[in-house]
Amino acid sequence: MRSVVTRKHFVRVGLSACCAVVLSGCMYRFTASVPENLRTIAVPVFENNSGFPEIDAIATQYTLREIQREGTFQIRSVDTAALKVLGRVLKSDLYPVAYDRNYEGRANEYRYTLTVEVTLVERSTGKVLINAVPISANTTFLARDDMLTGSQDAYYRLSKEVGRSIVDLLLGYWAE
Repeated sequence: MRSVVTRKHFVRVGLSACCAVVLSGCMYRFTASVPENLRTIAVPVFENNSGFPEIDAIATQYTLREIQREGTFQIRSVDTAALKVLGRVLKSDLYPVAYDRNYEGRANEYRYTLTVEVTLVERSTGKVLINAVPISANTTFLARDDMLTGSQDAYYRLSKEVGRSIVDLLLGYWAE
């Protein structure tokens, strides 16, 4: 016996799928267990101990974007926020991973690793909630004829990954 699929069936399945997608995307937000009085946060520009210029500002910017995208915390100034995220770029390392066959010893692809140390402080009491947790991210990039552009493009990918990891770390502190 052959099953006949009607238009009503497609509509029901489609609506069910849409509801599942919408609810699954919002579930993380609804189940955030951060106390209401601690949902404002400040992120001053990270310290830079890496020797690579601008990576501190880019990592800070992407951390702020990820905090805003996730939605649990409201970004405030250091003077008015309940929490303060202190970040320090510990190191940025470049390692060659592939070499140009035509030019012996000249790398054309690099692995770039970024390590950031994160501390979370309750501003009003000075209580350290998360103390100096290292977060690392890595990516690869092609140098070709322009090493500087390749490494700067990698800054953004690394900073986005670090920002997401920082948000996960912050929310994980209150996870049940």
